Amino acid sequence: MRKHNNPLFPEAEREVTEQGLLEAQRLDHEELSDFITGFRTLVHKAVKLQPNEQSEVILEMKENLDKAYEQAAGLADDQSETKEAIKKLSALIMNAVRTGAGTDQTALQELDQEEQARSAHFELLEHPLVADLLSPDSPVAEANLMPTLLSASDEELTAALALFDNDQLILLCQQGEALFELTEDIPEQAKKQIKLIQSLLA
Repeated sequence: MRKHNNPLFPEAEREVTEQGLLEAQRLDHEELSDFITGFRTLVHKAVKLQPNEQSEVILEMKENLDKAYEQAAGLADDQSETKEAIKKLSALIMNAVRTGAGTDQTALQELDQEEQARSAHFELLEHPLVADLLSPDSPVAEANLMPTLLSASDEELTAALALFDNDQLILLCQQGEALFELTEDIPEQAKKQIKLIQSLLA
């Protein structure tokens, strides 16, 4: 969808064929099927956790739930129910961790900060572009990063840029300018978005 008739992408990649669409749908279905199988296993393990479970087991479960949320955010179809279920499981795990922390104010403060960071991270993942960029099997190839970013909406681009540090933003600006030199008909949206990236460096 991002590449279709988009002059920022290589000409050979701008046309979406029926065969290419069917292959993308097949891969989406495979990814969804694999996720469902893995998520059921994860839920089963979470349900079996004991009140006096070792901290290493609880922390591993928390990490796996975070990864599951990232995966769910990038899947085809509406995954809102699955994401909500993951949030509830994460809340239960965090309550167990808080119980283990007792009255340790330093530990409790760190847990508060971690929960705020997780909430912000989950909010970013509501943007499909962010979910795609964070996926281990990202559909956004490195060579297509700039065309993808410059084709995004203002809201999506702002969210995606939160993933990059200052040095990376500088590199993105350089890559954007280089891309413009190779593009005959630069979309107005792309010109606007490169300015948005540059403004973050001002």
